[in-house]
Order: sequence, then structure tokens, then C-alpha cells
Amino acid sequence: MILGYAGKFLEVNLSSSKIKETSFDDEILKDYVGGRGLAAKILWDRLSNKWERVDSLSSENILLFLTGPLTGYFPGGRICVSGKSPQSNGVVGSTVGGEFGVELRCAGYDGIIVTGASEKPVYLFVKDSDVEIRDASHIWGKDAKRTVTILTKECRELLKKRHPFYGEWKEPSLLYIGPAGENKVRTAVVAAKWSHAAGYGGYGAVMGSKKLKAIAVKGTGPLPDVADIRKVKRLIQVVNNNAYDNDLWRQWGTGSGGYEVGAKTSSEPVRNWQDEWHDEKSFGVDQFENRVWVKQYWSDFGCPTCCLKIAVVKSGKSKGAITDNPDYEMQAYLGPNLGVFTPEENVFLSSLIDDLGLCGIQTGNVLGFAAELFQRGILTKKDLEGIELKWGVAEAFSALIKKIAFREGIGDLLAEGTYRAALKIGKMKNVDVLPYAVQSKGIGIGAHGIRSGKDYPEIISYACSVQGGDHTSTAGLPLDSGGSELMEIFNDSGVYCNFNSFGIPRNLRFDFYEAVTGLKLTREKWCSSKALKILQLQRAMLLLGGPDLKWNPKIHDDNPSRFYEPLPSGPYKGKATDKTAVEEYKNRYYEAVGWDKNGIPKTEVLQKLGLEEVNKTLEKLR
Repeated sequence: MILGYAGKFLEVNLSSSKIKETSFDDEILKDYVGGRGLAAKILWDRLSNKWERVDSLSSENILLFLTGPLTGYFPGGRICVSGKSPQSNGVVGSTVGGEFGVELRCAGYDGIIVTGASEKPVYLFVKDSDVEIRDASHIWGKDAKRTVTILTKECRELLKKRHPFYGEWKEPSLLYIGPAGENKVRTAVVAAKWSHAAGYGGYGAVMGSKKLKAIAVKGTGPLPDVADIRKVKRLIQVVNNNAYDNDLWRQWGTGSGGYEVGAKTSSEPVRNWQDEWHDEKSFGVDQFENRVWVKQYWSDFGCPTCCLKIAVVKSGKSKGAITDNPDYEMQAYLGPNLGVFTPEENVFLSSLIDDLGLCGIQTGNVLGFAAELFQRGILTKKDLEGIELKWGVAEAFSALIKKIAFREGIGDLLAEGTYRAALKIGKMKNVDVLPYAVQSKGIGIGAHGIRSGKDYPEIISYACSVQGGDHTSTAGLPLDSGGSELMEIFNDSGVYCNFNSFGIPRNLRFDFYEAVTGLKLTREKWCSSKALKILQLQRAMLLLGGPDLKWNPKIHDDNPSRFYEPLPSGPYKGKATDKTAVEEYKNRYYEAVGWDKNGIPKTEVLQKLGLEEVNKTLEKLR
């Protein structure tokens, strides 16, 4: 067994209520590492022969909760959630911060594989090797805060009863869904704590389809043994020292971006991306700090950055709304994207999104889309059942958020996500509304525009990503650059917080991998073989798609049409993405990652990587 791994996985069949342990060969772990990479391998091996027929919201889908060998060691604990995505019909490796991955490894497992579907609401309780499926009828329908409160109390009492001589039990770590996940909303999250979320991919809906309300884990063992503990300790300190030197991240986290990204780089969604610039100083981070923060620093397991805050609305109509201080993505998508420019209203909307178990990015994308259709008279007050969806009116957006979470009225249609909703509204209204849908392959674009050229995404970042609009997994050249998709695959497969890798020495993460596992892995080896294997698997399943949506690279490997419109204001007024430049860059990227001119992985590349079965399956697309 490779060092750095617990060596076993839990497999839970909710249809039969059978629980077993399973493992993977060392060669698979060497090639696919864990997290996102291993998820792609598992899904391909088990579902590729019927991928196009598998409905992501059916019992046939497989839901994965996977750690990586660096989870618990590289500062900043996370867990990777994956499966066939209800948004893209491909595979997304969606990670969420917290203690869950560490607890799971201390319980003796590298991951949980969930198959089938329960007939009634259940939750999974894991205490080391004691694993059981428990009734969740009493928490089905509960929001985030109530779910966490009830389950924490229940699980601690259960642990105390079963292990009376242990002493006082610290709360277990939880992953769970809110009402949106229960109602199979495609923009639902798998949540942790009150307000952490694995949002990209829509895996909250997959949990809901399986009637799995939550997973609670308490591990009392150690983390897996490593190859060189002294080196691991030294590398932890290097990462920590780098984080301690980053005053901006520690002071404000990404929450400093709500004003900065709009005012300085003109790359923030404003009113559904009709603009990307604003100079609303009311949305500055100092306003959040002075008006809504109640706790300035806190962090997840092993994180030196402590970028998290707690924010609460202290007065007015939404008094008492409480959540993390919204990070940049939540600020942007539930702020300027909706014409909202006050910290209090942003916190109010963020708190509601968190409580209902929705993704702030993906649902914010849907809300902006709907508001622009209302602005243009395509959706009416009647269509919205009395909601006057005007920019900047937080109460109107909160009403629509609730409709989406519970699939009520127009909310049932918008719960399908921006792209599917656009197709349906287009037919309903007999008008093409796709130009107002700012998404890539069914996934709403992250809150970083490309028109000004002053932010980090490149002009093909979303167009060619195997995770669509995911701003944490962007395509670009060179392939071994820090922000390339291949390097993001390592972060998501090693499973740790990428924010703590900013500014570290170029090869440190691979030194870390060697210190933990004992396996030599260079950046060059990763980018030229192992990462490409994972990328090709994700690309293959994305292109196979189905059953309701398929993607044609000639059409869909492109930016939202809005990004080809000139910016209407700000210092970069008039700038737009150049279509010819996109096509030229795309062709260079295709060649670099081994795809043909039609965007399909080449036979010789797949064979060289040992992916002969993938090559055979893709023959029908060539």
C-alpha cells in the first residue's frame, strides 16, 4: 500500500442498504492520485458503457466523496465531491473546505462511494469502522442551520451513549443538503458547516435524488503514515510562512474583491454581465468590515490563512441574517450582478442562499439571467407570479430564490439552471434568449470576466475547460503554468485548499506529494502524462453527455456571446473578446492537450496514455 493513504474506501448502496469496504490497486492511485482524478477513473470504469443513457438524477448515478493523499497534511483541509453532473452531464471535481476529509481519513477511509437510492430520507453515520444508515425523516425539509444543529446534537448524544467512557465528544463533521438539494434543483450544493459548499456540478441535487440528507463522520484514529514526516513538517511550515506574509488574504480573504474587481479590472458581473465595471464604494470591503462583520478571523482545519469571517445584518428588514462574510464570488453574483450594492442586502441574500442549500454562483447566474429577461420584457410580472424583478431590489430576488429552492411556479423552470432554463423559455416565448445566458456547457461562468484582459482568466479559460464555467479550473497555456487546468487537477486530486498554494515555490506541491507518499513525481511528469490522463477522461465523458444534453465542440467550445459585446463603461470601455483570437488560441490549446481539430482527443494520444477503451468509445464522435 502506498504511504499517505488509509488504503480503503466505504461503498454504500442505498437501494439495498448494504455497506462494504473496497480498495484500489496502487497503480490506479499512482496514476489518478485521489479526489477529482480518482473520481474520473471510477466513473469511467463503472459507467462509461452506458454514460449517454445515465440520467444524473437517477439511482444509476454514482456519488463520490473523496480525499487525496495530501488531505490533512497540506494546510487547508477539503473534500472532493463528484459524479455525473446534473449541470454539464460531464464530471466535475467540486471541493469544499472543512474538517470532513480529515475526519474521514482519521476514521480509516480515503473516500465514500454512494450508489443506488433510498426510498426514504436517510443519513450516513460513520464512527471509525462503525458505519450505519440512519433515518433522516426528521431533518428532511430542514434548512442548513437547523440541519446542522439537530444532527450535531443527535450524533454527539449517540456517541456518548455508545462510548460513555470516552469523555465529551467534539461534534462530528457533516456534509448535507438543504431543501434545494432535496427538490433536485440543479444548482444545489453539498454543504459543510453553515455556509461552505461544493457548488459547481450541482451535486446537492444528486444527494437529493438518492434521498441522502447528510453524512456525519467522526474519526478517532491518526492520519495515514507518511514517507518522511520531518520533511512534511518542514513543508507545512513553508506553506504557513507564505500564508502569514499575505496580509491581504488574511485580513479580508477574497471579500476584498467585491469593489476591486469591478472598479479596477472591469471583470465583475454587473446586471447579468451587461457591464463588468462599477465604482460603488458602498460595496468596498471596509464597508463590510465596519457594518456587518462580527468575527474577523476563523479558519478550517490546518489553515494558516484564516480568510473566513462571520457577518450579520445588525438592523433593518433583514436584521439577524447571518453567514460567512460573503467571499468574492458570493459578493459579485448576489451583489452587482443583481444590481445590489450594499453589504447588508448582500449578506441577506447570501444567508438565504446558504440556508436553502443553493450555490451562490450558479443560482446568482440564474437570477441575473431572469432579471435581464424581465428588464427586456421577455419574462413578465405574470410569469413571475407577481414578483417585480427589478435590479437592486433584494426582496424580489429573495422571493425568487425561494421559488427556485422549492420548485414553485417559475422557480421549477429556473431550478433547471441557466442553460436548460434558456432553452425552455426560448420555446415558451418563441424568442432566442441564449445570448443572455452567461454559461459554458451548462455551468454558469465564475465571477471573473475576460473582456478587459486584466483579470486572471484567458480568452479560452471557460470555453475549453472540461468543467465548463468553473473559475477554479480554467484552460490555458502553458500547460505547466500555475493557473492551468492541469495544475488545478493536481490541487483537486491531492485535495487541499488551493488558496494556500498561491505564492509557494513552483515545485513545492510535488515535493509535498513525495514526502507524504514516497513517490517521486515531477511537474513535467504530471503535466505530460498523469494530468493528461485525467483531463482526457473528463473530456470524454463531457462530450458523451446525455441523455438530455450533448455538447458539440464546434459550437460549444466557445465563450458566452455576451463576452463578444464591448464593455459599455469604465476604463476599459469598448473592449471585447476577439473571436478570431479565441479560435487561434483554441487551436493551439487543442494541439497542446492532444485533441484534434474538432476538439476530440486524438487516437494516438489516448493510446500513448493507455486509454484504449476511451479511444474505442470516442470513435463514434469522430
